[in-house]
Amino acid sequence: MRTAAVVGVILLAPATFAAPQTTSEEYLNYSVLDTAPASSNVLQSDVLAAAAAINQQIYQSITNPTQWKKCNRNNAIYRREWAAFSTSEKKDYIKAVQCISKLPPKTPKEKCPGCQNRYDTLRKECGYKGYQPYYNWPRWASNPAASPALDGSATSMGGNGLGGDRCTNQTFYGIPTQAQPLIEIPHGAGGGCVNSGPFSDWKVNLGPVFTDVTCVAPNPEQDYTNGLAGLGQNTRCLRRDISSWTSSQWTNDQQVTQLLKSKDIKTFWYDMQGGENAFSNNFMGVHTAGHFTVGGDPGSDFVSSPGDPWYFYTASTPVTYANSHRFFFHHGQIDRTWWTWQNLDPKNRVNAIYGTVFLADPTAANATLDDSMNLGYAYPGTITIRDAMSTLAGPFCYSYI
Repeated sequence: MRTAAVVGVILLAPATFAAPQTTSEEYLNYSVLDTAPASSNVLQSDVLAAAAAINQQIYQSITNPTQWKKCNRNNAIYRREWAAFSTSEKKDYIKAVQCISKLPPKTPKEKCPGCQNRYDTLRKECGYKGYQPYYNWPRWASNPAASPALDGSATSMGGNGLGGDRCTNQTFYGIPTQAQPLIEIPHGAGGGCVNSGPFSDWKVNLGPVFTDVTCVAPNPEQDYTNGLAGLGQNTRCLRRDISSWTSSQWTNDQQVTQLLKSKDIKTFWYDMQGGENAFSNNFMGVHTAGHFTVGGDPGSDFVSSPGDPWYFYTASTPVTYANSHRFFFHHGQIDRTWWTWQNLDPKNRVNAIYGTVFLADPTAANATLDDSMNLGYAYPGTITIRDAMSTLAGPFCYSYI
């Protein structure tokens, strides 16, 4: 009875949670909340996210009361899924993305010859008053092309690519590489240039670096020793090949819920990426699957994939990320999933860290909470990993609904 009541409140009013008036750290146990009927329209991963929101408030109010006075449920920013945006909110976001794509890059030409625009100040320079949306993978896993984010309507981030304009010299997309695939993703209905929605004339300027699309012209900068590889100007159309084959298998509710039940940060990290033995046992993981749900160029290229508007974010770097906004709908959900996992057990997970200071380099030093990060030319200053671990405790003040 108590669990049913809690779940009911969670589903009805996630934005109105108040941290319980308690002096003890009593959190909602996700194993108790694993009650959504298989036949219901309620996503179990959303139930867990709602529990995480309550836990985060309890944890923050008790362990950091001074910060809680500055950042709490009454003044925090709430990130919402694109489908929850009103028509006017969607149009405001789209207008701001189109605006900022016309602004010159901040990165010097000698550092990024191909940078043609920037996405780093969406609110300050283009008047956007809202906040960053995300794309809830499980909600649209069976048919991503029907989601409000990808349906090609005037309030979407653009639709699929043209089927008749796809590469004629390939029959599948290979994971991890086209040359040595462990998973072969069949063509969807698209593959060519996007011709619907507000970004039908969108231009991709950087990359490719590691693309699966075989008919894209190589980048003029190919020297990997000088730091410019992929950063030459290579203007071309935006290609997509939306794949329910991918999303229905690896970004569905069962897969996301299983990820959220990871026992530790190492397990969570690896399973998000495709497993410790990456992509073996026909397992792609939600991160890779999110990229290949849209695929195409630059979506299938992990380095230059932000060149697709679907990956855009309000604080991207102006180098390889200077092309896209779809990338950050997907990575907004990555952040939401990590945030959910953390706050299902905040006492033990908020500062849980795993990995090295360089991605995919096991010989590099292990990252620590006191290591610093910066966004290069996009924003001045640095921040420690510790300060970035919580969406409420550090310089940020946001949560998810």
